[in-house]
Amino acid sequence: MPILGSIIKSAIEFPSKIPLDKIRRVKPEKLQEATLKKLIRSAQYTSLGEAYDFGGMLKRKDVVNAFKQQVPINDYNSIHQQWWYRTLNGEAFVSWPGKIKYFALSSGTSEASSKYIPVTTEMLKAIKKTSIRQLFSLAKYDLPRDFYERGILMLGGSTHLHFNGTYYEGDLSGITAGNIPFWFQHFYKPGNRISKERDWNTKLDEIVKNARNWDIGVVSGVPAWVQILMERIISYYKVKTIHDVWPNLSIYVHGGVSLAPYAKTFEKLLSKPLIYIETYLASEGFIAYQSRPDTNAMQLVLDNGLFFEFVPFTDENFDSDGNILKTSKTYTISEVEEGKEYALLMTTCAGAWRYLIGDTIKFTSKTLSEIVITGRTKHFLNLCGEHLSQENMNRAIQLLEEQMNIPVPEFTVAGIKHDSMFAHKWYLGTTADLSAIDVKAVRDRIDQNLKDLNDDYRVERIAAIREVIVEVLPLHLFYDYMKVIGKEGGQNKFPRVVKNEKHIRWEEYLDKKVRNK
Repeated sequence: MPILGSIIKSAIEFPSKIPLDKIRRVKPEKLQEATLKKLIRSAQYTSLGEAYDFGGMLKRKDVVNAFKQQVPINDYNSIHQQWWYRTLNGEAFVSWPGKIKYFALSSGTSEASSKYIPVTTEMLKAIKKTSIRQLFSLAKYDLPRDFYERGILMLGGSTHLHFNGTYYEGDLSGITAGNIPFWFQHFYKPGNRISKERDWNTKLDEIVKNARNWDIGVVSGVPAWVQILMERIISYYKVKTIHDVWPNLSIYVHGGVSLAPYAKTFEKLLSKPLIYIETYLASEGFIAYQSRPDTNAMQLVLDNGLFFEFVPFTDENFDSDGNILKTSKTYTISEVEEGKEYALLMTTCAGAWRYLIGDTIKFTSKTLSEIVITGRTKHFLNLCGEHLSQENMNRAIQLLEEQMNIPVPEFTVAGIKHDSMFAHKWYLGTTADLSAIDVKAVRDRIDQNLKDLNDDYRVERIAAIREVIVEVLPLHLFYDYMKVIGKEGGQNKFPRVVKNEKHIRWEEYLDKKVRNK
C-alpha cells in the first residue's frame, strides 16, 4: 500500500519540520505537577481518595508536598492488601473511578509469584498516546518511504484473555494488542487469529509457518523469545539469516531486559545491522521510550497519566532484601541528579499511588529527562557491602562475551554462604560447545571484570567474598525452566538474581536435569 506508506511518512515527519521556537517548552516539574493534580482530581471521590482527603489536598498551595505527606509509600503487597483486592472482587471506585475491566499479570520477577496490576480505560488510552509519540520519533531516523508499508511483528502474550466473571486477566502485551486501533490492523502481525493462541510453542509454530508470507520491517518483543523465534524461522526455511526471509527488517523494538547479553547471538542471525529502539512499557504504564538515535537512553513520559517519584537506592532507604522503608525520602523530577541510582515510585491513571514498581534507574540527562534502567530493587547482590547491581552484572557478561568469544544470552547469580563468609555463584546459559569452555578462565574473567567495574566489589573480594563459582549450562535449560514454572513467552524474563526460595527451586531443577544423571 504505497499511498498509505506515503501518508504515514508525511504525517510522522510533519512535527519535526516545526521550528523549535514555535514549540512551547514547559519545565518537567510543571508537567509533573499538572499531571499529579489531574490524577488526584480524577480519584478524589474513590475510597482511596476520600481516605487520604484528595479534595482537601487540591486546595493546598503545594499539592506535591501535601500528596507526599498524606499518602504512604506502597509496594505491591501493601496496596493490594488494602485496596486492589477490592477491585479484583468487582468493587468499583476503590482506587480509581469506575470498575476495572482488565488486570495485567506481571512477569513474576519480584516478590510475588503473580501480581495483578489494574489496567483502566484511561491507562489504555495513555499507552496508545505514548505509542503514537514514539511512532512520530521515527522521523529522526531518516527511514525510506517504503519502510512505512512494512508489517510490524509484535511478539507478546495471548490476546485471548481469561475472564473470571468480573474481569479479564492476561499479559499486558496481550491486553494492549487486543485494543490496537483499527487503522493499525493492516500492519499488525501475527494477526488476530495467531495472537489469540495461548500455547506459546503453538504460537511460535504458526508464526514460523506464515513468516514467508509477511513483509516485516519491525519486530517487537523480549530479546530471549525474539531470538528463539528467529532461530526457528532460519532453521525451518533452511536459510542463513533472518534477512533471507524478511529482507526489509530494519528495526528491533525491545524492552524489559538489557539487550547487551543477547547482542553477540543476535549478530549471527542477521545479514545487515538493525536499528535498536528501547522502550520502557511496564504493567504499570508506558514509562519512557528512546526518542532519538545515537543514544541508549529513554525519555520519561511526564505529561500522560504518570507521576514519578525517585528514591535513592541506598541502605538508608532499602533493607538488605530490597524492601523499601516507609521512612524513605523521595525526590521529584526537579530534585534528581544525573548518574545516581534511584528506585522508581509511580502514581498512575490506573489507581497506583506512590507505588514501587521494583525497577532502578539512572538519569543520563536531566535536561532531556532521559534515563537508563539499571536493574531491579530485588535483583542485586549486597551480602557484605559489595553493592553489585544488575547494570554491573550485564556489563561483566558483555565483556566476557567479547573477551572469550562465547555467547551468553542468559545468566543468573546467587549469593550463598561459603565457610564463615560468602560466595557468588554464577549460572551461565550458552549455545557454545560446553566441552570447549575453560570454566576457570570464564570465572576469572567475570571476577576481574567486576573488580574493574565496581570498587566495593573489589574491596569485598579481599576478605568477605571468599569465592566466585561458575556453572556453565546449555541455554535451553533456562527456557525449559521458564516453561516448567509457567513463565514461558510473552513478557516473561529470567531473573538476573535468584534469592531464597527461587534459588532453591532453581537448584532443585538443575539437580534433576543435569547433575544427577
